Amino acid sequence: MTINCKGKLISLEQPKIMGILNITPDSFFDGGKYTDDRDVLHQVEKMLREGATFIDLGAYSTRPGAAEVDQSIELQRIVPIVDLVLKNFPDTLLSIDTFRSKAAKTCITHGAAIINDISAGMQDEDMLKTVASLHVPYIMMHMRGTPQDMQQHTTYTDLVKDVLSFFSERLDIAKSLGIKDIIIDPGFGFAKNISQNFELLNHLELLQITEHPILAGLSRKSMIYKTLNTKADQALNGTTALHMVCLQKGAKILRVHDVKEAWECIKLYEQLNA
Repeated sequence: MTINCKGKLISLEQPKIMGILNITPDSFFDGGKYTDDRDVLHQVEKMLREGATFIDLGAYSTRPGAAEVDQSIELQRIVPIVDLVLKNFPDTLLSIDTFRSKAAKTCITHGAAIINDISAGMQDEDMLKTVASLHVPYIMMHMRGTPQDMQQHTTYTDLVKDVLSFFSERLDIAKSLGIKDIIIDPGFGFAKNISQNFELLNHLELLQITEHPILAGLSRKSMIYKTLNTKADQALNGTTALHMVCLQKGAKILRVHDVKEAWECIKLYEQLNA
């Protein structure tokens, strides 16, 4: 199981880490934390040193109820950071967290390696065609609605079956356009309430039927800190506990705020299965 990033084959047989770098003022955990070049470079260097294979760069907060961001602002935020990171760490495999085809194309042109789309191409009709033309790996996530209204769309006939049906349809379209390396993300916290998030996690192994790598993105999310009656900045231990569950159920990429702890989790998982 490999993906081709800028001509380099990355094996996902051993689980990998995707470190999160939000350059937004309003992300739920680290919004406004990386406001100048020095902070950005320090965080990238730290995540790479601690074991991140990918860095996921986002300039549009997608937390529930987040304000919409104009496309021009998203581009103004993200393109200079792509250039900054790759100038200082040229081998970095940057993933671009966007649902807009223009942002995707611009960032790949500037040297990014992967597109991470929370809408699986549903928010921009040109996204799948653009990704196909760029010949880059594509992460498609399950979500209903938009970040502004997704928590109003939490009614399912059968959650796991509905998620699998969604992926079956979106994968067929993506493959028909020529997208080869596709990773699926079940979308913890997106159009799902807390009990639904845990139901999906409890059956995560069923997503392996798609025969595509699974990315798990639950780092410090409300399913953890609300269950524990705490806050996002105190949810690292709970995150690590659920990361082990994700690995045991087949996740190949952990998208995380805390790389060192995720790396330790993977190492222990590997020893457990040695």
